[in-house]
Amino acid sequence: QVQLVESGGGLVQAGGSLRLSCAASGSTFSRYYMGWFRQAPGKEREFVSRIDWNGGSTYYARSVTGRFTISRDNAKNTLYLQMNSLKPEDTAIYYCAADLQGNSYYAYDYSYWGQGTQVTVSS
Repeated sequence: QVQLVESGGGLVQAGGSLRLSCAASGSTFSRYYMGWFRQAPGKEREFVSRIDWNGGSTYYARSVTGRFTISRDNAKNTLYLQMNSLKPEDTAIYYCAADLQGNSYYAYDYSYWGQGTQVTVSS
């Protein structure tokens, strides 16, 4: 069983950048497919990006393609999300998630979740 802790959120102006991190512990990180999701107030949790076990395959939601980059460092047991050209509509709590089974963009396919980190983008 893996434990996940996100960090790196904060308040940033539109057009700015943030890098989120997700530190994993308790299990072999490289075994897990990883994803980033976000949830804005009053909205459902939505897919942002996912990455396979060795970083060879990535996928992004259309709304973040070209602005966000997902990556992982298996030696450091850490997942990243580099967010550039941030927009007010990117404001949300960002969650990392892990699963052993597959490379999905559905939240219900992920078994393990972090507690989330708040990202606020001001206009």
